Amino acid sequence: MSTRADRAVEIARGWIGTPYCHQASARGAGTDCLGLLRGVWRELYGAEPEAVPAYTRDWSEPEGDERLWRAARRHLVECEPRCVARPGDVILFRMRAGAVAKHLGIAAARGGSPTFIHAYSGHCVVESAFSAPWARRVVARFEFP
Repeated sequence: MSTRADRAVEIARGWIGTPYCHQASARGAGTDCLGLLRGVWRELYGAEPEAVPAYTRDWSEPEGDERLWRAARRHLVECEPRCVARPGDVILFRMRAGAVAKHLGIAAARGGSPTFIHAYSGHCVVESAFSAPWARRVVARFEFP
């Protein structure tokens, strides 16, 4: 694992327990899954690479627009999605068949078992087991540049 990947996991773990708050990105105060990624980016690189427009909870779904995937391609390095995610990778999920990809997390590991860190609606930032139900929802995997 690269130093940058180690650092991304360390930063993301620092957000664990941050309450879920749609469109927020403030460690300890509130965040959503994109806000978590934005916060990790800021600690790794400084300023965010682009302004994030306001978005609704069903964003991109009515149009079927893969807006989050395109944004990830602009700023991250896309990897082969079928490969096993390595700690520090950004994982993009499609939560329902036919829906747009709109959830993401940062791959990690605990005790040799794969996990991922994400802001989960109705909960907070958590580190979840990277179980089969989550793995089958993965549509893309990225590395930090």
